[in-house]
Amino acid sequence: MDIDEFEDLVGQALDSLPPEIEAGLDNVAIIIQDWPSPEQMEDNDIRDRYGLLGLYEGIALPDRGTGYNMVAPDKITIFQKPLEALRLPPAETVEEIRKTVLHELAHHLGFSEDHLHDLGYD
Repeated sequence: MDIDEFEDLVGQALDSLPPEIEAGLDNVAIIIQDWPSPEQMEDNDIRDRYGLLGLYEGIALPDRGTGYNMVAPDKITIFQKPLEALRLPPAETVEEIRKTVLHELAHHLGFSEDHLHDLGYD
């Protein structure tokens, strides 16, 4: 699918977020990238580029101290090609993107991978 179609699906996923989650989007940018970069894969110990659907990079809200100001936004990257490789119907693709965004937003809000696993959001 072309980038415009994929951006529309990401937009649908973001529009479906509950207001309390949307309110947590403090100084965070959500971007779309075809594939994880070699650096992103290495930094996150990912060996298979199909295995990374999204990535949070930044300082989680609970870890921001009083000196947190004048910094570049945190970044949530949604990887288009690994999501497309799942070959899901459009409605299921929107749901998978939504789950990916929620997962990465949870990291932004301070949830660890272990906590997300315990909650069933891995």
